[in-house]
Amino acid sequence: MAQKNNNKTNREYRNVMVPFEVREAGEGEMIVAGYACTFNEPYELYSWDDVTVREQIAPDAFNDADMSDVIMQYNHEGRVFARNSNDTLTVTPDEKGLYIEADLSGTELGRQLYEEIRGGYTNKMSFGFTVEADEETRTEEDGRVDYLRTITKIRKLYDVSAVSIPANDATSISVRKLTDGVIEKLQAERLAAEELETERRRLKVKARALGGI
Repeated sequence: MAQKNNNKTNREYRNVMVPFEVREAGEGEMIVAGYACTFNEPYELYSWDDVTVREQIAPDAFNDADMSDVIMQYNHEGRVFARNSNDTLTVTPDEKGLYIEADLSGTELGRQLYEEIRGGYTNKMSFGFTVEADEETRTEEDGRVDYLRTITKIRKLYDVSAVSIPANDATSISVRKLTDGVIEKLQAERLAAEELETERRRLKVKARALGGI
C-alpha cells in the first residue's frame, strides 16, 4: 500500500549516471538532451554491514506531478540556464524515464556549460523533487536485509541539473534521512528480538526450577 510522505516540503535530490547527449540544432541553438531519471532501475542509496537500501522510480510516478515551472541549473545552485516556462527546456516522461532537452544558448554561462557538456567535462544529471507517495519492500536472505523504496508518486519536480560529480551534499542529506529511519527500525526489531529471547530463557529456567521442587 502506498504510504504518504510525512514531510511533503522535504525536497530530495538524486544523481543519474545516464550521460548527456549533444544534439544537432538550428542556427544559434545549443541543445543538450538526456534522462533526469530512468524507471524501474533500482539504484543503491546506502549499504552497511548486512543491510542494503535501494530505490527506484515507478513508471507512473510523474503522472499528475507539478512540472509547471521546472528549471535547469548546475549542481542545483546558482544561475538558471533553461526553463520550461520560456520554452528553453522540455521535460517529458516516456517509456524509459524522464527525458529532457534544453537549449543553453540564452546566457553566457549556459553557453559555457554547453561547451563543457560537449567536451565531456560535465556529463551527469541530477533532479530535485518532493515525494507524494512511496512503497517499501523488505527481503531477507542469508542474514542480509534488503530494503527497496519505490517512489510511486512525485508531488513536484523543481529542477534538473548538470552535475560535476555524481554525488553531492543534498543527496547525502536525503539518504541519511531515509537510512536513519531504516536503522532505527532495525534497532527496534533487534531489541525486541533480544528481549523476547531473554524472556524465553527466563521462563525456561523458571520451569526447570519448578519441576525440581
